[in-house]
Amino acid sequence: MTKTRNHSKDDDAPAPLDLADREVLVAVCGGIAAYKTASVVSKLVQRGAGVTVAMTAAGQRFVTPLTFESLTGRRVFTSLWDAGDHHDPQHLSLTEAADLFIIAPATANIIGKIAGGIADDLVSTMVMAAAGPVLLAPAMNTRMWDNPIVQQNLRTLIERGFRCVEPGEGWLACRAIGKGRMAEPEDILAEAVAILKQGKPA
Repeated sequence: MTKTRNHSKDDDAPAPLDLADREVLVAVCGGIAAYKTASVVSKLVQRGAGVTVAMTAAGQRFVTPLTFESLTGRRVFTSLWDAGDHHDPQHLSLTEAADLFIIAPATANIIGKIAGGIADDLVSTMVMAAAGPVLLAPAMNTRMWDNPIVQQNLRTLIERGFRCVEPGEGWLACRAIGKGRMAEPEDILAEAVAILKQGKPA
């Protein structure tokens, strides 16, 4: 797992357009940390990446699709069945085009679904069809994070090649203090850039 890092004033410098030839698919699941994902998306766009966002029904309860449409200049996908002007009703072509698939926040639910091979909504179906690397940014209550089932599911995914930006410790939305806070946008961005600069998947 990737640990969080310290930040400096250099983090406020203008972003280089070093991701201009990269496509990133970002999945937003249900959690208060979804507001941080908006910052991740914005920073990727500022670096020149093309970013497409997919949201679960729960994710839309915390941040609206309009927020991500405004940040990306692209349609946000919210349903497995709403094809719109796309001929691919499951939007599998989006996963083929993506150089990286980020799931942030990655809830205990989506981690469990992926580990169990379940594809019963838009995001979990996209993960099963992902053609490139998948980066998880977990976020959940401390007790959920410490649950052996969650930890086993996460280990299973990491063993299968998934990447993970480990959550931090601090004040959680449930008013508890502990580990489970989604990593800061800068940390998620740093890991995403490192993966993207390794080159496009064959």
